[in-house]
Amino acid sequence: MKSFSKWSGYLFTIFLCLSHFSELVQAESAACRPNIVLILSDDQAWNDYSFMGHEMIETPALDKLACESAVFRRGYVPVSLCRPSLMTAITGLYPHQHKITGNDPPKGMDRRKLLKHIKSVDCLPEMLGKIGYKSFQSGKWWEGNPNLAGFTAGMTHGDPKRGGRHGDLGLKIGREGLKPVFDFIDECGQDPFFLWYAPFLPHTPHNPPQRLLDKYRQYGIPIELAKYYAMCEWFDETCGQLLNHLDEKCLSQNTIVVYVTDNGWIQDVPENEQKRRQKKGRFLYAPKSKRSPYDGGIRTPIMIRWPCHIAPADYNTLVSSIDIAPTLLNAVGLKPTESMQGINLMDVMCRCGYTDRDAIFGDIYEHDMIDIDDPASSLKYRWCIQGDWKAIFPSSRLMGESPELYYIKGDPFEQNNLISEYPEHARYLLKLTDQWWDAGSQ
Repeated sequence: MKSFSKWSGYLFTIFLCLSHFSELVQAESAACRPNIVLILSDDQAWNDYSFMGHEMIETPALDKLACESAVFRRGYVPVSLCRPSLMTAITGLYPHQHKITGNDPPKGMDRRKLLKHIKSVDCLPEMLGKIGYKSFQSGKWWEGNPNLAGFTAGMTHGDPKRGGRHGDLGLKIGREGLKPVFDFIDECGQDPFFLWYAPFLPHTPHNPPQRLLDKYRQYGIPIELAKYYAMCEWFDETCGQLLNHLDEKCLSQNTIVVYVTDNGWIQDVPENEQKRRQKKGRFLYAPKSKRSPYDGGIRTPIMIRWPCHIAPADYNTLVSSIDIAPTLLNAVGLKPTESMQGINLMDVMCRCGYTDRDAIFGDIYEHDMIDIDDPASSLKYRWCIQGDWKAIFPSSRLMGESPELYYIKGDPFEQNNLISEYPEHARYLLKLTDQWWDAGSQ
């Protein structure tokens, strides 16, 4: 009996040691996991950066990030509107999957009813939190209190009774400094973190610092362009401050930085002073940009930097913001959910830019949702890009509109509709689009 007692004591001690060892291994594993910083520009065209070829806008911080990153110059977001696009970034799902298709619910509806959708899907902060990540929301955020998506901390309260709509207090980030972000990073210590940096930049109001406005005014361009260009550089400056803070804290080597914009913007310029007065206070974006199915609304550079893991390179591969979530989950050892249709961009890099995916897709909706549970009710367009060809298919709701077809390699600003010359190719792309999502069968 004494012998049994002695051995049971040994076994219990070994069990405790093994349990403690497991905790140590888990702690060490968590400490080695990469931090993640997701930078989201707000209302910026795909070519409004120095590294993307703009002749006037200067973006030195993002140029430097591009030199250190895998740059996908043919990146896209499925939808050209803020809220559904950001929801795609946080879930890895298309709008018709996560059901946030517009910025606002139908007129008169309590906007809090939309929050059931964020509660019903898996979100990056929540998934990362299960393996020890702390997470922080700053900037644009539509889905109520950020803890609904699993953020452990954030700037936004999300209460409609206190002005909560698209970020409230979070919209101060960048425009009024980055202290909340810096404080979060510093407080994480050895814990891995996920940072959502989505400043209200270069979004309207276009009220850049005077020094930047004066810089672009000297080129003799319309005031609307000068203000917008200055906003792009102001946003770039804040990105530089964030990236410099990672350097100063010796965190850059073990941090994945991802860059994408939520949707495009082409600054509209009124033809004369009378039209300028008429448009005062309104969003001045051109028709083929925000809220449209054209590249001015949906195209964006997508960049990923992870020193010692990703070699800096330029890729001409078609990629989408639906690829961001599965890429990040794979990077930290997690599996994407079955609902995520994106691909792991790390695999694309390992294959020198090659992917088995044949085409990418997206869908455009009304600004105000018609039925918050039925995406097809608000659908305006579906689009498909395969290789250098792009097709746009209007919903049957849009009477009088016809499909469009563009050869975007030679016509990147979609000026020449080739649908009448290549109707058979348009029909083929429609078949691919229906296989992706047949909205008429919903």
